[in-house]
Amino acid sequence: QVQVRESGGGLVQPGGSLRLSCTTSGVIFGFLGWYRGDERVSVASISTTGITRYADDVKDRFTVSRDHANQNVFYLQMDRLKPEDTAVYYCKTALGAWGQGTQVTVSS
Repeated sequence: QVQVRESGGGLVQPGGSLRLSCTTSGVIFGFLGWYRGDERVSVASISTTGITRYADDVKDRFTVSRDHANQNVFYLQMDRLKPEDTAVYYCKTALGAWGQGTQVTVSS
């Protein structure tokens, strides 16, 4: 099964930006999703055809993308971060492979 690994979390002030990366160990099918928190609420997703979807509370602030040079790497660009964005962020493949998560803390 494909394995995934997140990176790029950290501490940032409100209004700041972070870019998370999700690296997969192989080809994925369907989509790659980003989730956050203990309940792993969906934040954003990108299909293998490039269709993107966002939760209402991150729309216009977060951007999900796929690396053009390395199709096994995905990004979640997070701008204008708010304290309520603080959470562990996970990525998951359509077949259910979860990463270990990366902590994002938004605080002054």
